[in-house]
Amino acid sequence: MLRTFSSNKPVFEKILVANRGEIACRVMKTAKRMGIKTVAVYSDADENSLHVKSADEAVYLGPPPSNQSYLLDDKIIEAALKTGAQAIHPGYGFLSEKESFSNLVTNNGLAFIGPRGDAIRDMGCKIASKKIAKEAGVTTIPGYIGEVHDLDRVIEIAHEIGYPIMIKAAGGGGGKGMRIAWNDEEAREGFRLSKDEAMSAFGDDRILIERYIDNPRHIEIQVLADKYGNCVYVNERECSIQRRNQKVIEEAPSVFLDEKTRKMMGEQACSLSRAVGYDSAGTVEFIVDPKKNFFFLEMNTRLQVEHPVTELTTGLDLVEHMIRVAGGEKLSVTQDDIKIKGWAMESRVYAEDPFRNFLPSIGTLTRYVQPTGDEVRIDTGVVEGSEISMYYDPLISKLCTYGETRLEAIKNMEAALDSYVIEGVGHNIPFLRAILGQERYRSGKLTTKYIAEEWPEGFKGIILNENQKDDLAVFTTAIHILRNKRDATINNKMNNYEYKFDKFVTEIMEKDYKICVKEIENGFLFNVNGKDIEMTDICWEPEQPIFKAKLNGEKKICQMINILPEGYGMRFFGTMFKVAVRTPQQAELFKYMPEPIVIDYSKFLCAPMPGMIFSITDKKPGDKVSEGEELCIIEAMKMQNMLKAPKDTVIKKICVKQGENVGVDAILIEYED
Repeated sequence: MLRTFSSNKPVFEKILVANRGEIACRVMKTAKRMGIKTVAVYSDADENSLHVKSADEAVYLGPPPSNQSYLLDDKIIEAALKTGAQAIHPGYGFLSEKESFSNLVTNNGLAFIGPRGDAIRDMGCKIASKKIAKEAGVTTIPGYIGEVHDLDRVIEIAHEIGYPIMIKAAGGGGGKGMRIAWNDEEAREGFRLSKDEAMSAFGDDRILIERYIDNPRHIEIQVLADKYGNCVYVNERECSIQRRNQKVIEEAPSVFLDEKTRKMMGEQACSLSRAVGYDSAGTVEFIVDPKKNFFFLEMNTRLQVEHPVTELTTGLDLVEHMIRVAGGEKLSVTQDDIKIKGWAMESRVYAEDPFRNFLPSIGTLTRYVQPTGDEVRIDTGVVEGSEISMYYDPLISKLCTYGETRLEAIKNMEAALDSYVIEGVGHNIPFLRAILGQERYRSGKLTTKYIAEEWPEGFKGIILNENQKDDLAVFTTAIHILRNKRDATINNKMNNYEYKFDKFVTEIMEKDYKICVKEIENGFLFNVNGKDIEMTDICWEPEQPIFKAKLNGEKKICQMINILPEGYGMRFFGTMFKVAVRTPQQAELFKYMPEPIVIDYSKFLCAPMPGMIFSITDKKPGDKVSEGEELCIIEAMKMQNMLKAPKDTVIKKICVKQGENVGVDAILIEYED
């Protein structure tokens, strides 16, 4: 439960939220509770979106591309003035960390619900922020403080400070425009890709170089400051579970910090905030080595994506504090007021395919059912029928759970993920579920290299143990029995129809499970290859996805996603499995079925994701290419993805052009062999 202010008087009568998706909905929720009317802005792609429907008013901006809609600061100011809004909340991303936008808002007589423009400028440039941090007594990472403009200088600096190095955009964030290099070759490639990516994402291709701290944790400090010099730190968030420098799972507090280190980090974060005259909610990010030495990374001058875990463990509504500070009020809390209660987790649920190197997935949410419960919070901007567009970040939701202890929060997250139904697009729930089940994660042994170390060859799905396979077999067999009983009852118009089959052969991953079934009071008794499993307290409606039951007294959940020509598509521990349920006679006959034909795609370079062809090789038909040679770069969701030749081969045909939009699996290049 979030603490609210005693004053019921609205700070503003109406605010405009210059964003979209879940963060727009999140800001509007607090504004409405405070009695403040809200204005949404939208592009063609978002005309029917949840954030538009959640607002009191909505103003059209333009076509889907961000530079023709959500990045048009003049149109957003015009919308605010036209609707009578008195303030603008920028959310995160888009214009939230643009000094020029903050200044434009205030120059037009509106309040900017965020920090002053000069603070955004100083902290938005990683070069300037590092200088200011050092002067403010904040511990910084060794490196070159200044802009780097050419490849020769990159190599020179790398040799001075030593590999590995971090190459990153000076004016960006969110993992974009960042590359780690371990040698000269990787430094050259990383510099080029980081510059291109930074320009595309931020319109700023300035690059800085610093020493890469190997095997660190990523821990950040939430700060709140007002216009009267008051500043508090609202504890930390652990954000070490990352992929390509983008956070995947966050939690508060950190299992690694002690009170002494927390206090030191918090005080340095406040020192930096005061040094730039910060006056809103912000986040100071640190990397922390195994000995608890911490180094300033950057400051995000906006509301952070993962702010809900701080709210769940402190009871503070950070958005309300931002609004009230922007309206000229003093902070209502002191450092002594801020405590830590319980534990909170956040899983970022993305429309991306973890089995294809997390490539973005676009499409319509054909079925969407959110988990519920007192310990569950979901911040989302979608509903069933919403479109996941190629134009924006593929975040579906931020799924948060709370518990009195870390283990309780993890278990609540596992149950929430198991109950989360998303169909129509690929998503990363299988991956999230796999992380949570690992003993290393549960014991809190985290670093930013966690994912790379645990899945060095890429994510292939969760590997079920034998007990879990037995559970999946009985879940699917129970669904098969209940569906057939229902169908038989309907067809025969009888309420007392007795389903006659009691023996089955259930196939999972090419292994047969011989199952005998007996109905008992409140469920079934299964014998799976000689092992008894009692299923009771069944909670399932035919054709609905979520199936809950107790197996030998323990609560478990699975999902029936679809009915296949033979069997069922089941989601268990987040991962999809094809499960066939047959009678013994059917199983015997199945042995004589022919093997399906497999199509050979080895002669083609295919698009692993939908996106735009940023560049394509200038090779022509008949030209030779070498294994590992760059052939194409696809830009999707503001990230650039390089495709290389898988082997030494010869080009037969170039099938696309630069600037062309392509769908997933589109053929880009055909090889001779």
